[in-house]
Parts: sequence; C-alpha cells; structure tokens
Amino acid sequence: MISDKQLKQLVEAAIFAAEQAVTLDQLLNGVLSGYRLNKPRIRQAIDQLQEDYSERGVQLVEVASGFRFQTRAELGPALANMWPERAPRYSAALLETLSLIAWRQPTTRGEIEAIRGVSVSTQIMRTLQERSWVKIVGHKEVPGRPALYATTKEFLDYFTLQSVADIPALAEPPEPDTRERDMIEVLESEKRTD
Repeated sequence: MISDKQLKQLVEAAIFAAEQAVTLDQLLNGVLSGYRLNKPRIRQAIDQLQEDYSERGVQLVEVASGFRFQTRAELGPALANMWPERAPRYSAALLETLSLIAWRQPTTRGEIEAIRGVSVSTQIMRTLQERSWVKIVGHKEVPGRPALYATTKEFLDYFTLQSVADIPALAEPPEPDTRERDMIEVLESEKRTD
C-alpha cells in the first residue's frame, strides 16, 4: 500500500524527470506498476499537484500527450533573458498556413492557397512537417489526389492545448468600411434609375 503523500511524490518526480509529457497509463504501468492503484486515484494525486503548483512559477499542465511541468507563460519574457539563443522566428506566411491548417483540418495545400490568395512554398510545408506540427493524414478524393494536412499532438503540446477543440475560434471578419458600403449602395441605386 502507498500513502497519498508518497503517491504525490512519485507522480511529481516521474513527471518532472520525464523528457516528454506523461500519460496516466505510463504512470500506472511505469513508476507505479508495483502498487495496486487505479486511474481515479492517480488523477486525484495529479489534481492535488496542480493545485499545489497553481501559484508557483512552474505549473503542472495537461496537454494532448499527457501531463508536464512548464513555466508560467507570463514569465516567458523574463526567462528568455537567461539564454542567449533566441527562439526561431517564423514568417507571417508560415503562421498563416499553420493557422489555416489548424482551423480547417484536414485541408489541402490548394485550399490554403485559395484562401490566402498566394501559393504556399514547399519550404513552409517542409518546416511545418520538420517541426512535427503538421502531417499528411490522407489524400482527397479528387483528381490529382492532393495530400490532406492536419495538426499533430506535438502542435497541440507546443501551444499547450489538450485537443483540437481548444483552438480558439476564428474571429469574424470586420464589417466593411461604411463609406465603401454607402458608395456601393449609391452606385447600385444609380444603375436602377438608369
């Protein structure tokens, strides 16, 4: 038998020492395999740990591939000063492409190009795949059978999301400028009177 305190310590240590996010099954079949435990009890220990860390500079968060410790997002700018190397900067085109894949998945390169109005470079698609943020999930049943792209668990983990449903909704486009709308109405009314 293991006490609640020992269980919390083992779960905390296992998640802290892991290189990647850890699932309940990995905990149950790994570090906790020598104990007779069930998922609800492990989940309870994780919930307690999350509460313990809620006000600290490090948080225990659940992402698509399990649980991990990470620094609070609001501390990022200050922590970035600790390391001279900078995070890679991504172009607007790459971020637009990634956003469209995330919101419209699965989608083809042609559909992305139709929305953006410009072609998507091979380098952008290669970079997204090398980062393991997108992958080919099939081919569309149309002539040429273009590849269908979708996001991955690595994408969800990077952006601290648990599922695709957690991706923020796409903002509605702003209303067109009222002067433009008024001008269109005037031109249309003039056409009707002619």
